[in-house]
Amino acid sequence: MNKRIEEALNQQIIKESSSSQFYLAMASWAENNGLNGTAKFLYQHSDEERFHMLKLVKFINERGGRAVIPAVAKPAVEFESLENIFTLLLQHEMSVTESINGVVDVCLQEKDYTTHNFMQWYVSEQLEEEALARTILDKLKLIGSDKGGLYLFDRDLENSSISAAPANGGPAA
Repeated sequence: MNKRIEEALNQQIIKESSSSQFYLAMASWAENNGLNGTAKFLYQHSDEERFHMLKLVKFINERGGRAVIPAVAKPAVEFESLENIFTLLLQHEMSVTESINGVVDVCLQEKDYTTHNFMQWYVSEQLEEEALARTILDKLKLIGSDKGGLYLFDRDLENSSISAAPANGGPAA
């Protein structure tokens, strides 16, 4: 495997691992604040990000490279509000999109069309991730400070009427 490609993919492993931990911390906060539906959604989202990381690890190793498993950085423990969580989630997903686009750019520069093809799944996934975060933020802005609306929102997340894309790479529900 091309060393420049290998390094870019290993950097993306760090991003995906960090994402999983970030969403796990958010899930724990939500659960501790009585938002069980939101917690369920975020736990699933954390698992999905871990799946993204594992997919990269396996790809690198199968192509003759060496995947490097990163140390786990401690994410934030406290969050201001539910809207704050999803604002941070959207900002984070936009950062991940930028990182994935960087990997794709390296693939094109190095003329590694196999890895470029592999990365197209991540490009599509990021479109879904950002759209989902924006949809959730739009709903939270509509709800405002209405506790009844917040209750229904949380229940909707728990009943998966809004959910993270499944780890198998299929479309979001």
